[in-house]
Amino acid sequence: MALTPLAIHELTEAVLGCVCVALDRTADQVDGQPGCPSCRACVVPGQPAWDTCDDPCSEEASGGQLTVSVVRIYPSTDADFPTEARVVQGVRGCLPPPVTALELLVTLLRCAPTFSENGCPPSCTDLGAAAQALHVDMVTVYNALLCCLPGTEQRRRGRRFVMGIQRTVGPEGGCVGLEQRVTVALPGCGVCTDDEESP
Repeated sequence: MALTPLAIHELTEAVLGCVCVALDRTADQVDGQPGCPSCRACVVPGQPAWDTCDDPCSEEASGGQLTVSVVRIYPSTDADFPTEARVVQGVRGCLPPPVTALELLVTLLRCAPTFSENGCPPSCTDLGAAAQALHVDMVTVYNALLCCLPGTEQRRRGRRFVMGIQRTVGPEGGCVGLEQRVTVALPGCGVCTDDEESP
């Protein structure tokens, strides 16, 4: 096989862990900044649902929702990563691509200021505080991936990856946050063994 059965899941768990550690570290440095969501930080299947960005589940926890999910997986090459390679299969049995590209999506949601019980819009002070928290989260997630991903593979130069677009999402349903895409190179096995060629 070109990839081990747990190659993708182990990488998503590693990404979740390093982003969570970075969020907690930033919370220690920036007054009032929430850390990693204590109750909702997980790897999810498919498109993440906006289940909650509520206040924390306890007084000692941070609120929000942090998810890592897989967007797509496709063949690429060493020279042209992360460009999709058009590889004709079935010519020589099991011949995996030199590189398998894996696109991940990191989503972080926090509570957004909303209308008061009297129907008044949020104040500029509340909006400014939420904007600062979002901006700090954006930098933290970006830096976390830049620093963490190379170390998720034991190679001299580390794992290859390309940072994708980061965008803000919301506010919607009382939540606001960010989505960060990153494409990671998973190495192929080169030429498969005779055992791997058989169906």
